[in-house]
Amino acid sequence: MNGRAAVLTAVAVLMIGAAGCGSSDKDASSAPATTGAGGASTLDLPKLDGQKLQVAGVWTGAEQKNFLKVLARFDELTGASTTFVPTGDNVSTFVGSKIQGGSPPDVALLPQPGVLQQFAKEGWLKPLQPAVTKELDQNYSKAWRDLSTYENKQYGVFFKVTNKSLFWYNTAIWEQAGLSTTPTTWEQLLKDGQTLSDSGTPPFSIGGAEGWLVTDWFENIYLSQAGPAMYDKLTKHQIKWTDPSVTKALTTLGQIFGRPDLMAGGTRGTLQTDFPTSVGQVFSDPPKAALVYEGEFIATNITQETTAKVGTDAKVFPFPSVDGGKAPVVSSGDVAVALKDGEGAQALMRFLVSPEAAEIAVQQGGFLSPNKAVAFSNYRDDTVRGIAKNLIKAGDNIRFDMSDQAPAAFGGTKGQGEWKDLQDFLAKPSDVAGAQKQLEADAAKAFAKAG
Repeated sequence: MNGRAAVLTAVAVLMIGAAGCGSSDKDASSAPATTGAGGASTLDLPKLDGQKLQVAGVWTGAEQKNFLKVLARFDELTGASTTFVPTGDNVSTFVGSKIQGGSPPDVALLPQPGVLQQFAKEGWLKPLQPAVTKELDQNYSKAWRDLSTYENKQYGVFFKVTNKSLFWYNTAIWEQAGLSTTPTTWEQLLKDGQTLSDSGTPPFSIGGAEGWLVTDWFENIYLSQAGPAMYDKLTKHQIKWTDPSVTKALTTLGQIFGRPDLMAGGTRGTLQTDFPTSVGQVFSDPPKAALVYEGEFIATNITQETTAKVGTDAKVFPFPSVDGGKAPVVSSGDVAVALKDGEGAQALMRFLVSPEAAEIAVQQGGFLSPNKAVAFSNYRDDTVRGIAKNLIKAGDNIRFDMSDQAPAAFGGTKGQGEWKDLQDFLAKPSDVAGAQKQLEADAAKAFAKAG
């Protein structure tokens, strides 16, 4: 698991408050919530009385506790007895050792599509049965289905995901600067940033000490500016990092990275700021910046580490569109896969693909589902409801985090590859060509080694 995934796993997102992301109850799906534990179910699941199933995943703490409620409902409907086993950060090592020992879990939750591809290549995974794929086709966009496919066979169901295309802002600072709306374009974001700076507060707090966070900035700009097809090509290294589309995206990113006056602490301070501090700088008293970019998990940092209230003191807007492209939605998440043959594993996969399972998880808080059959009314408040709606509306234009799909040597290792190269670019944003040359050299080496 890379540093970014570790952040997501460690955080139990607490979505508290109201308003934000331009959504309200009127925007939510009018479909009724699926009956929860103890009620009737529309699912046709087999009777598994006496069968013991095991599910493995990286989740701990509140994430694990909430997922156990999903498993409890499955057991209630089938008569099975299901247990959850934490894998630790290295899912590949854990599952590999279990398989070699002849006792793999029935189902595993994997943190990256690259791990699914690896497991499928090894022959460790069992394809989904028709009953599962039928509902998957109905309830999930093609983008999510493609991410869980290997050699034209469907292996996985994305259960929990993130929306990593969000800006969180300090409403008091926003209002003091005379701003009454949030930007929907990159140009407006820059204009509002200048207004905030002129009012006495640096607009952007950036955790430049975290390589993964810097890559997320690039990915959102690139997806909106170059489009999904080009994003896919760069992700697979089918085009080089010296491509003109990368030049354009880095130049655009330099419009912020090249303005030390727009970043809290300037360039040097930004490079020394970690992710939690980047959030704290916006919502501390007094604040050191007006807004911070990252996913919905920022709500936890706000709630646990500051006195700001999500939905009132802290609000959110989607990452703006760039150069006329569609507003980007970059995501990451956990995909469920079956590692055993038999009725039990496939029944659990059938349950996890259903809106009923997702709605149980959603109702606990700290959870986003890519299942478009989930009623938005299940989300606890307008803030998270708007974030979820933004995720679903992206449809097939959504893209999984680019660096999470690359070989770890390039896209997932601290101090090297894309992480370091983009941090170096943050330090010297005028050298676009030099950054591209280094990115391409590191990418070519990592992809060649990975085969």
